[in-house]
Amino acid sequence: MMLPLLYASIERQVTDVTILVLSDSHSALSFMRLCGKKVQPQAIIHLGDHYDDAQALQEELPHVQVHMVAGNCDRYRCPPDARELLCYDVGGVRMLMTHGHNERVKQGIGALLAETRRYKAKAALYGHTHQAYCHQEDDGLWVLNPGTCGHFGGTAAVIETDGKEITACRIITQADLED
Repeated sequence: MMLPLLYASIERQVTDVTILVLSDSHSALSFMRLCGKKVQPQAIIHLGDHYDDAQALQEELPHVQVHMVAGNCDRYRCPPDARELLCYDVGGVRMLMTHGHNERVKQGIGALLAETRRYKAKAALYGHTHQAYCHQEDDGLWVLNPGTCGHFGGTAAVIETDGKEITACRIITQADLED
């Protein structure tokens, strides 16, 4: 049984954190690995659809915190207690993390935004659509879909925080990572 939510408060000092956000890897690990190598994040968030890809990356980068949620294709790819929704601080900033299928993001992001605001998160992170999207709402809420890191060269996202706020949020492609 997949549990729907983990909501926690983590009290600790955090400064200048780079977070790599991935989703929908679908067993294509090469772009994920390239992102980990080039971005050198302090944390990685994987938003589902091949949860076990995130576990593999966690094993390869044991010094990096990896946060992961289960997606609609993860029924047999994750532990039975894997969460489909997480809401807690990463890099000092409260983030709501979900694959997005339960929030029906392919039909729109209204439910996702309402849920994110209900949990007082500063960012709504989701996948599922395979379409990269990064936007800041008028009230300051960041809305981010890193796209798919498993198809067509891949896309991912990078979030930078100062320990209290998101200071930068952007989509990256394979071309962005070339020397």
